[in-house]
Amino acid sequence: MNAPLTPRQDSVLKYIRKHYEEHGIPPTVREICYHLGLKGHSGIHRILNSLKTKGYLTTQSGKYRSWTLTEGLAGKSIPVLGAIAAGSPIEAVVNSAEYLPIDPGIFGADNCFALTVCGDSMIEAHILDGDLAIIQPQPSVNNGQIAAVTVEDILLEATLKIVKISRNTIELHPANPLYEPIIFKAKEKKRVRIIGKFLGIIRRA
Repeated sequence: MNAPLTPRQDSVLKYIRKHYEEHGIPPTVREICYHLGLKGHSGIHRILNSLKTKGYLTTQSGKYRSWTLTEGLAGKSIPVLGAIAAGSPIEAVVNSAEYLPIDPGIFGADNCFALTVCGDSMIEAHILDGDLAIIQPQPSVNNGQIAAVTVEDILLEATLKIVKISRNTIELHPANPLYEPIIFKAKEKKRVRIIGKFLGIIRRA
């Protein structure tokens, strides 16, 4: 059980949780100061460090907005597993140090994860660079659905595309006319593996 909080620590923690619920990311120290009507940052840093010591927060050195809740809201959360390309395939590095304190049920799923979108090839599907793509893990999708897809090596190269499947081909289509589809024919189809179905996005402020 975590240690009890002072009234000020409790107010800071509640604001961090509220900010997470609304934006999917922690507030900055400046935003916390503004919310509490404070001008100096030193007092907030002391409170944040106390919340860390008491087990309510974790932090990553040198990372902007680094304060992260140790547990999801009501025990439910969505892990952020890395990055996914909306352009050329890129490496999706597993990094479960960050969790979004959001119930997956909001997206109609019992289990899902988030990947940070890099690139602009899905902009006409309203998926922008920097968005968090929410993915439900599953090995197949219906023709024409958007999916997180790996090519060649399992979970090493990932891309977010519209999947079009025919008898002889698997086509990964962008939602941007500036990009060409990626087409796999015959035996090349075996190089493609679907990680999961795209459910929606969280747009960070």
